[in-house]
Amino acid sequence: MNENYKSGFAAIIGRPNVGKSTLMNQLIGQKIAITSKKPQTTRNRIQTVYSCEQGQIVFLDTPGIHKAKNRLGEYMVNVAQRTLKEVDVILWLVEPSTFIGAGEKHIAGQLEGLNLPVILVINKVDTVPKEEVLLFIDAYRKLYEFDEIIPASALRGQNTDDIIDSIFKYLPYGPQYFDEDVVTDQPMRQIVAEVIREKALHALDEEIPHGIAVSIDLMKERRKGNITDIEATIVCERESHKGIIIGKQGAMLKKIGTNARYEIEQMLEGKVNLKLWVKVKKDWRDSDFLMKNFGYDKKEL
Repeated sequence: MNENYKSGFAAIIGRPNVGKSTLMNQLIGQKIAITSKKPQTTRNRIQTVYSCEQGQIVFLDTPGIHKAKNRLGEYMVNVAQRTLKEVDVILWLVEPSTFIGAGEKHIAGQLEGLNLPVILVINKVDTVPKEEVLLFIDAYRKLYEFDEIIPASALRGQNTDDIIDSIFKYLPYGPQYFDEDVVTDQPMRQIVAEVIREKALHALDEEIPHGIAVSIDLMKERRKGNITDIEATIVCERESHKGIIIGKQGAMLKKIGTNARYEIEQMLEGKVNLKLWVKVKKDWRDSDFLMKNFGYDKKEL
């Protein structure tokens, strides 16, 4: 065993929609977390694993820390806060701005008593003039005593190597937690459900997506031929939403299904026969029983 080998846990935190999942996918080199321009895309902690000669980083992608409006929101915030107590280093992602809002101040308050190294990543710097980046660094420096500040672009892969190097500085020496070929601890069914939800988020209007969940009813590989049969239900909160998700003569549901099937086939490296249904479960986001049914279990907190 290499004596200089390091391994540990890094939490990626930040307000909803700052690019946490995009960064994680970029660092790992493949898609694990779903991405969307709509907030609250990540609902569970997603563990992904980065391995190299230097060591192993286990990333925990937390749901965005925000003020909760319903039980699902409370669950997501609890998951994020508990994650912070279990890691060796925190990676905090922010937007490139000199304006520090209430959301950022709220997170700074959460970090105060943790005594953990915090690396600030100012993401999306490809969208602003270079000369302004120093102003952003200066503004954030006044908010919190960061161990390091790295301007980066998760989407373009700018400075992402620097992020990896910085994380390793703060990890303890020790053996790896996972085999080199492990990329995530998410069960495949959950990843498939998340891909379908992502395609629905991309295709649908602003109002509906928060209120949808996806359950996998069947996922089975056929004995002959490299084909996996998947049956899934998209659950929404209102009858009117159901009509929109299905679309005119089923066009919207077909679009979601086609886009999801293409990506799932890439992941499973084989053919997929995907069938989608849509069901209405009123106010599922405020029902502990239904939330548990869709993979958000309070007992796991």
